[in-house]
Amino acid sequence: MFGPDGNYPQLRGSDLAKAALQAAKDAAATAGPRRSPQVKRGFGTSRRRRRWSGAQPDERDPQPLGRLASRIATERGWGGQLATGQLFGKWSAIVGADVAEHAQPVSLREGELTVQAASTAWATQLRLLQRQLLAKIAAGVGNGVVTTLKVHGPSAPSWRHGTRHVSGRGPRDTYG
Repeated sequence: MFGPDGNYPQLRGSDLAKAALQAAKDAAATAGPRRSPQVKRGFGTSRRRRRWSGAQPDERDPQPLGRLASRIATERGWGGQLATGQLFGKWSAIVGADVAEHAQPVSLREGELTVQAASTAWATQLRLLQRQLLAKIAAGVGNGVVTTLKVHGPSAPSWRHGTRHVSGRGPRDTYG
């Protein structure tokens, strides 16, 4: 079938396929006996006996969603933002309903929690209860999230309206 120079003669169709098959068989016969590789089936399992996880936990077992979410949060460094969200979301459960009714968290920056009180009396009361509130917050969201507590009283009404402002005595001269 082959010419003396090892090239294929001018074959067409099925004759060309037969010649290629014969060349492959000859090459396999000269290479010697070979072991056939194991065929993988399914999800990477071979013909060998499968190992079942049994009653013990295994990495192949389904994982609870909460465990996966907490692992992703720690891997990506979202712990601080999640603690802040938890503090603001569960404020009334952490500090108690009576305190939450009269004070709201405003911001949390670098461990300093700013709280807005409804009245000056409540602002004074929160300053006196500062240690107890910090202990409740640490128990609720974790140690080190809030290190200091800054309490603001109610804000006075602003007389500024618009983007422009003239410095001076302000609205006192309009009441005279």
